[in-house]
Amino acid sequence: MKVVTAQLSTDSGEDRVLVTCRAVAVLDGASSYGPDVPPATLYVDTLADQLYRTIDNDTDLSDVLREAIRSTAEKLDLHPGTAPSSTVAIVRLDGNVLDYLVLGDSPIIIGGSDGSVRTIADTRLADLQLPESGAYRERLKRGSGYDERHRGLLRSLQRRQRANRNREGGYWIAEADPSAASEAVTLRTPVDGIDWVVLATDGATNSIAALGISWHDVARLDNMELESLLARCRRWESSIDPDGQYQPRSKRHDDKTVAVIRL
Repeated sequence: MKVVTAQLSTDSGEDRVLVTCRAVAVLDGASSYGPDVPPATLYVDTLADQLYRTIDNDTDLSDVLREAIRSTAEKLDLHPGTAPSSTVAIVRLDGNVLDYLVLGDSPIIIGGSDGSVRTIADTRLADLQLPESGAYRERLKRGSGYDERHRGLLRSLQRRQRANRNREGGYWIAEADPSAASEAVTLRTPVDGIDWVVLATDGATNSIAALGISWHDVARLDNMELESLLARCRRWESSIDPDGQYQPRSKRHDDKTVAVIRL
């Protein structure tokens, strides 16, 4: 398989992408909006390193992720409920089969040779419809901008999310509890009939959608063209929607990562 990637980071820089002989993984560390949760930078660095060590093994991807979370929590002395967190999306080639894993809101998009497009997504956090999430989005639509009230809503939202994290009836994410890996969305498909696969963080998927660019078009781009696309997304955020009215989002700019696998 041929892999091309591009990243455009903010100051926090909490996206990670790793590429091995058989696999591609994308991580998106959760931003911290309060002093009670540390930034996710060291967490995603360590989790990516632990994944890289074992991802090419002939082990179920859920087990690979479980061990990576366990060893990351041990190395960083992290405890469930107070640790940083990250989405995880993985695609791994296993002979004539592709294995997929998604935990959190970094989707995998599959392009078929018949022109079809299929998305593997984990929507459990969005499905909770937490009131703070709706409140900050409505304020942005009304033109409030990224003011102090907005930041206060994000802090409240993050506390509410932690209360629902890695438990039944809530949502599941890579943090300090290895059992979350067993709750990932997984799929296994034959390689035949698949032209390309895209992994992306939500900072990329949301702005690409705002520009009206199809995943078929994204899948054709080389590294430089992918980088240009992400820069175009950033310009759209800055010049067309700087206050999040058209596309309500937690912050003006988010890290953006895209990885394209061509088969």
